[in-house]
Amino acid sequence: MEGKIEVKICTGTLCYVMGGAELQLIDEHIPQELLPHVDISGSPCLDFCEKVAGSAPYATVGGKVISQVSINKIVAAVREQLDEKK
Repeated sequence: MEGKIEVKICTGTLCYVMGGAELQLIDEHIPQELLPHVDISGSPCLDFCEKVAGSAPYATVGGKVISQVSINKIVAAVREQLDEKK
């Protein structure tokens, strides 16, 4: 498998207070078998609040924007992208 799937989490104030606070601990909650396949980072602002339909918090998984993101949504998106690479 080539490269890791980039997971970028918005850590901006709006995303943080709209539920993104739990996302700061994602590496503790993501299944162990997925960890070697992802590169998780935070960003002070992904600049999606006014440009993308949906609502905070936001994240990207492999370049795909996810609104109202949760740990479960990120895990599902990572699994989907891994399945596509097979």
